[in-house]
Amino acid sequence: MKPTYEILVQGNNLRLKNDFLGIANVTLIRGKNGLILFDTGGYISRLGLLKALADRGIAPADIGTVFLSHLHFDHAHNVDLFAHARFVVSEREWEYAAHPHPHDQLLPWGIREQLSKSKVEFLTGEGQLDAGVNFFPAPGHTPGCYGLELETADRGRVIVAGDAIKYAKEAILKRCDMAFDEVEVGTRTIQRILERADRIVPGHFPELIRQPDGNFIWEDPAPFELLVR
Repeated sequence: MKPTYEILVQGNNLRLKNDFLGIANVTLIRGKNGLILFDTGGYISRLGLLKALADRGIAPADIGTVFLSHLHFDHAHNVDLFAHARFVVSEREWEYAAHPHPHDQLLPWGIREQLSKSKVEFLTGEGQLDAGVNFFPAPGHTPGCYGLELETADRGRVIVAGDAIKYAKEAILKRCDMAFDEVEVGTRTIQRILERADRIVPGHFPELIRQPDGNFIWEDPAPFELLVR
């Protein structure tokens, strides 16, 4: 059985003058051994995530594994909704969350304590999470960022990149745009992903698709609906 995937919560790269909205992609992977959730999004996406799961007949309790690309708030809030699940995070990111970069203000208060209430497995190096679902280090944005590489039946090699590639700008310029590790480290990660992927699910942008010339484009829009109450 080859893995399949779909984006449950569509992220975007919108920001305010002195802040940003922090809406990240949350991706559901259907693997041989069950459902895998890639990141859990921020509180701003909490109700939308629950609705997206319910629309597919999935309860939070049906998610067996939650893979956390890194521990920033916009990717790792809502972990409490899946307290029953197995959480997978890199050992380096776990250590980083205890001693973050002095300019990194994006780690949620108490994230390690919250996760410690559940079963947490720590990753080092590269390996297999499920059949056709492989994990790999993707440092740069933070030192402990990780991504997943999916060997799909109909879409080729799909890399769910998280914030290793946050938006199209990084794929176009082939350079890391926001690093709490080192820009050069993040740039090498981006180049590796671009070389290997047929499709990329970024952290905050629609899916990117490789073209015959090797460049990546996006075909799906990223709607952002605001309702005034």
